[in-house]
Amino acid sequence: MLTINKLLPRGQSLAPALRRRAATVELDWDTRQKSRFEATDSQGRRLGVFLPRGSVVRGGDVLVAEDGSLVVVQAAPQPVLEVRAANAFDLLRAAYHLGNRHVQLELQPELLKLEPDHVLAQMLRQMGLQVAEAQAAFEPEAGAYAAGGHAHAHGHEHDHGHVHGPGCGHDHAHDHSHGDGHRPAHAHDHGHVHGPGCGHDHGHEHAHAPAAQPAAAAPSRGKPLGIPVASAPVPHVHGPGCGHDH
Repeated sequence: MLTINKLLPRGQSLAPALRRRAATVELDWDTRQKSRFEATDSQGRRLGVFLPRGSVVRGGDVLVAEDGSLVVVQAAPQPVLEVRAANAFDLLRAAYHLGNRHVQLELQPELLKLEPDHVLAQMLRQMGLQVAEAQAAFEPEAGAYAAGGHAHAHGHEHDHGHVHGPGCGHDHAHDHSHGDGHRPAHAHDHGHVHGPGCGHDHGHEHAHAPAAQPAAAAPSRGKPLGIPVASAPVPHVHGPGCGHDH
């Protein structure tokens, strides 16, 4: 089996002569949207394809094997529904309703293509559209975020220098306890900085330990223990934007 783990979209940076000499492989859409699959190329070689997860193979892409050999991908004809309309607006309206149902669609100026579905076909015909079965290559739209977009999953942890400036507006509901073992309930690591007037509603509960008292004077031999003298309390200093109600 020939192992393949690299994909050149549309054969970019590949000389036309190399493409012409390369083997080909026909793959339907169900196979091409997988990152792991097996196939047989035009030279009869068995291919084991192992691409990065999330990869989608399109017609015209070139697979590169570990030994450097090339295989050009062709979109294989498969059963599809071709949807046509009397005018562009009706076709646009059909694309809107199919998109609302998250249907994979190939968009062309004069028709839409989708995989066979008798329920959708009936709906489209009731809308006045022409629906016909066909055998054709299927290349659905990749989606608005397919070209290098990132999906952000915002968790409850802020790492790597997540800095909150003034007016940030986050409500973290921190529970701060001053003294030994200080650790906020909601942990921010790697330099999470809150400045004055940051706008956070932290719901602080300050538990201030009482000022340390000086040790009692050592007792004199044969005399009762002396009464310790209380020291002046340490003043509690409030900075700008403290927010305490005194």
